[in-house]
Amino acid sequence: RRFSCRQCGRRFRLKKFLVSHQKVHSGEKRFGCANCGKRFAQKHHLLSHQRVHTGEKPFACGHCGHCFSHKNNLLRHQQ
Repeated sequence: RRFSCRQCGRRFRLKKFLVSHQKVHSGEKRFGCANCGKRFAQKHHLLSHQRVHTGEKPFACGHCGHCFSHKNNLLRHQQ
């Protein structure tokens, strides 16, 4: 991992990931939800948030079939 954040020390293997991460520190939130107006620094956070409005649950447990809107909730369920 060659690229380090000067503010927190987190390291990234590609510069574009570092640039995206640095928005966390700057407070810049370019991506807004059309449904509620909440704003996000990174597009993937907006896309994840939009599942609140759509009800989409794309992460299914292979054992019981229960579905989750966020991958981390599925992983916690599987522990």
